[in-house]
This record gives sequence, C-alpha cells and structure tokens, in this order.
Amino acid sequence: MKESLPEGVKIDDVEIWFQDEARVGQKGTTTRLWAVKGTRPRVIRQEQYEYAYIFGAICPTRDLAVGLVLPTVNSHAMKVHLEHISAQIEKGKHAVIVLDRAAWHTTNKIKLFKNITLLFLRPASPELNPTEQLWQQLRDRELANRSFENYDDIVQSSCLAWNHYVDMPGAIRKLCSRDWANLKR
Repeated sequence: MKESLPEGVKIDDVEIWFQDEARVGQKGTTTRLWAVKGTRPRVIRQEQYEYAYIFGAICPTRDLAVGLVLPTVNSHAMKVHLEHISAQIEKGKHAVIVLDRAAWHTTNKIKLFKNITLLFLRPASPELNPTEQLWQQLRDRELANRSFENYDDIVQSSCLAWNHYVDMPGAIRKLCSRDWANLKR
C-alpha cells in the first residue's frame, strides 16, 4: 500500500476521508432511552445471529458520505466500497482515506485506485476515526433497542438509518470534522 501521495498531487487537491464498517443485526445493541422516573423500561434483545455490515466513508469537508450495506466483510466487499468512493471524488482531486488495519483493508487483493491513497491508523486507536461517532448516532437514533424479522429487514433498516442521517444537511460536517484533519489551515 502506498504511504505517500502520488507524484504531482498538490496538497490543495487532497480530500480527507474516513472509512469504517459497522455490524448491524439481530443480536443488536441496547442503549439508553427515556422513561418515566421510577420505572424500568424493557427493551428487546434478540438471540439470533443474522447480520449485515454497513461500509461507510465520510468526507467532512464536503459534508459527503458513501455507504453500502453488504452481507459480509472481506477484501472483495472493500474493493467494491473503494470503487464507490472513487466515483465520488471530484475530477482532479485525490482522496486520502483514513482507516483501521482490518485484514480486508491491508490485503494486496484490493485494487488501488489512482485517485485514492490509503492511510492506516495505529492499532487500537478507534478514537481517531470519526466514523465511529456516526455508528453511535445510527445505533442510538434508529438501530438499537429493536428486533429485526430477518436479513432483509436488517438491510432495509440499515439503509434507512444511513440515508436518514447522511441526508441531513451539515450532519457529517458537524459530527465528523476534526481540526487535525484540516489541510487548509
């Protein structure tokens, strides 16, 4: 994997993106919820094991997100996701995608794209990837404390949650901007 920008790419032409995956499924997340003082609300927690994965990438500077809901995480799925990200990068621009070191991110099976450079985070540093806050928002607002009928329900709910959040103007920029990731200071 490349660790520096390709020859001829100027810093003004670089976009910083963050990428990660989240598992959504029947053995889901429980989260806090509002209730009348003195009561103990009950929430559903399924015991089945059917899942889908949201592949998400965000560019806070452009308030843009690219997401896919896929049945598995592997190098092929990552390659498809990178193709979708590559298509969203403006002509003449170059994206530096910040991501963790999952095996499907670091494999040589991923086709490198001319307009993308991968920048890997240090191990055990999820706090440096603002996509983690996006996952928390999706879980807290729409995906936690619920049951899913089947795989199709998981996919549909994941797509609706993703689209609902990223379609709000300014949501990605507000939640995911980081001063240290701003190249135009």
